[in-house]
Amino acid sequence: MKQERNVSIGNRVIGNGNPAFIIAEVGQSHDGSLGMAHSYIDLISESGADAVKFQTHIANSESTADEKFRVNFSYQDETRYDYWKRMEFTYEQWKGLADHAHDKGLVFLSSPFSVEAFYLLEKLNVHAWKIGSGEISNSLLFTELLKTNKPVLLSTGMSNWKEICDTVQKVQNANSPLAIFQCTSKYPTEFKDVGVNVISELKKKFFIPVGLSDHSGSIFPSLNAIAQGANIIELHVCLHKRMFGPDTSSSIDFNELKLLSEGRDAFHIMNSNTVNKDAVSKEMQSMRNLFNKSLALLSDKKASTILDASMLTAKKPGTGIPVSELSNYIGRVLRKDVSANRLLREGDLIDE
Repeated sequence: MKQERNVSIGNRVIGNGNPAFIIAEVGQSHDGSLGMAHSYIDLISESGADAVKFQTHIANSESTADEKFRVNFSYQDETRYDYWKRMEFTYEQWKGLADHAHDKGLVFLSSPFSVEAFYLLEKLNVHAWKIGSGEISNSLLFTELLKTNKPVLLSTGMSNWKEICDTVQKVQNANSPLAIFQCTSKYPTEFKDVGVNVISELKKKFFIPVGLSDHSGSIFPSLNAIAQGANIIELHVCLHKRMFGPDTSSSIDFNELKLLSEGRDAFHIMNSNTVNKDAVSKEMQSMRNLFNKSLALLSDKKASTILDASMLTAKKPGTGIPVSELSNYIGRVLRKDVSANRLLREGDLIDE
């Protein structure tokens, strides 16, 4: 059987035998505020995720005045170009964010949306390239990032199977490690459109780590994906779902992120430890004795009483004569008076 290839990012390993790798995406939820971006790093670290992910936009390199808003939400940006401009950070500011993430034990990731953004992130020595769904056909960007041989984390939110297969082949031909996400580019994504079935299809097709990049605004799709063997999860996060911004309705908050991280850890412990029912039964003997039942009389009986089935019942604890041996005691004769308030004992009976 073909072996699935794991992917290493920093000091983390993504793939079989490892907990699902959780990427908390800030995206544009910082709204251009450097201080807010740093606050997100602290909160993500405290919530148990493995990585923080931003988006690196350089307006002049990726957009024009012709670009329309996906969601016309802004009170201050006349065009989407203006919005991307407001989302920009300088190299020094990006370096501060990356250093902060590393200090907090997080893998720092940011999706490049232009070749110039790639150069900026490469200068930061990011551990991997997270490629958004809209960049899968950006050959200019792929040509540059594949030269680095760093792992590629690929979203497929708007792609058909041919585009996915062609891109996977291109990355693998360049000998770059690859993990791939099922993704649906709807904001927010309804449960019926999440497509967790695609996770197993991707695994069978490519034998690489596979995950879910989710925009539902709920942790349920991610928990479902982890239960079905997803190796990597990406979700948008925000301080509150009523915050200003284009992605907050598609995001989870930090209480939900913490719950998801705890669920991921619990799933990993359960999946990593097998249970031997025979061994557990022996370990549980004292509990078996407490909960199981033994033979007892339904009412007090005098010596010389010949027992029949109507006189016997099952009562706790399970330390006496097993109920399974009932038939062996039909017709036995009591040696002495026996109370119904205790278990029947072998010594209560005349030897056969």
